[in-house]
Amino acid sequence: MDLTRLFNALAEHLASDAFLNTARHPEHPAAFSRRRKLPLNALVASLVCGMCKSVQAELDGFFGSLKAQATLVRHVSAQAFAQARAKLAPAALPALNDHLIKLAEDTGRVPRWHGLRRIAVDGSCLRLALRASHVPRAASRDMLALGCYLPDAQLMLAAQLYSAGYGERQALFEQFERFGTGDLLLLDRGYPCRWLVAALQGKGIDFCMRVDMAKVGFAVVRAFRASGLAEQVVELPAAEDQDVRDFECPEGPLRVRLVRHVNANGSVHILMTSLMDAERFPVAVFGELYHQRWSIEEAFKRLKHRLSLEQVTGLSHLAVQQDFAAKVLCDNLAALASAEARGSENLPAHRRINRAYARTALKPLIPALLLGLATAAMLKEVLKLIGSQTYKHRPGLSKPRPPKPKPHPALSYKAC
Repeated sequence: MDLTRLFNALAEHLASDAFLNTARHPEHPAAFSRRRKLPLNALVASLVCGMCKSVQAELDGFFGSLKAQATLVRHVSAQAFAQARAKLAPAALPALNDHLIKLAEDTGRVPRWHGLRRIAVDGSCLRLALRASHVPRAASRDMLALGCYLPDAQLMLAAQLYSAGYGERQALFEQFERFGTGDLLLLDRGYPCRWLVAALQGKGIDFCMRVDMAKVGFAVVRAFRASGLAEQVVELPAAEDQDVRDFECPEGPLRVRLVRHVNANGSVHILMTSLMDAERFPVAVFGELYHQRWSIEEAFKRLKHRLSLEQVTGLSHLAVQQDFAAKVLCDNLAALASAEARGSENLPAHRRINRAYARTALKPLIPALLLGLATAAMLKEVLKLIGSQTYKHRPGLSKPRPPKPKPHPALSYKAC
């Protein structure tokens, strides 16, 4: 299936009764039944374009692109948009992203590593551009975003918002239904604990996590670090009884493999993994394996700074959930277009697609793509533009940034 057919399949699903039943808010069971100026598929498409400007400017640009005009077109007002989105269920856009991921997997666009689907998991703190309001169910300013990212396909498998004080381990546990045999989770230093390791092993989910804390953490890890060994199979203490009950962990000690990786700059990383087969997974592969986790950091950077993730278009928690899910889906569409452009242009390994330009080039075409109006010629022209904007990738290049306060947008200052 080429990319045009994939987008057509996505547009057909967006217009289907199955998606309509998922998209209706529980409080509005009859929503999107009548023919409106802003039907369900157009509402979703306008959100997925990645709203970074004022709502009215984005809507006028959306309908201008839909009518193939260079000028803005006033078709619906921001007030009508707000009324329509209030009837859209928070699960609608994540469900649409799940359908996109399934289409990508069914068409071979999610590569495997040694037969495993690599998934990088991490959380990111958000400070949303909100103001004081009296809207019902207003959103909180500070939130935690947990992402499950497919580095080999550059696609966000799933992403979820939580309150700022929510634990990342608990948030990851709530995503376990998405994982299974054949998945390999890549986790940073904030995740290792006995109950999480036990829960992963109990579900048959493979993992690779960094555990090189010098003064805290597991005693066996500290002993392995001091030993100088390249690898060792060790036994972790059993999870606490309360954790076994709460998280349905298996009882008893846990066998894991510890691997030592020395970076080019001489720093040592200790990795804990469930991949016990030393012939299939030698020590030498774990440096590159763990490095793939960094791709989720780049994904959050794109979402925050290229797609203005913290610059929301509504004050309610529902609007924030919709914005978050829509921008994740927008980034995934750009990833699919970038991969297709790379393949069609036969780029060498050291050339990478400029993802910021890819998003800019694809945005005017997203309305037609999601409404089933785009032709193969239109998409081919955009892919050619995307494939022409590349940069040279330099492996091992590091540009540490000096620590400074992170910029956070204000609600009243949006892009023109």
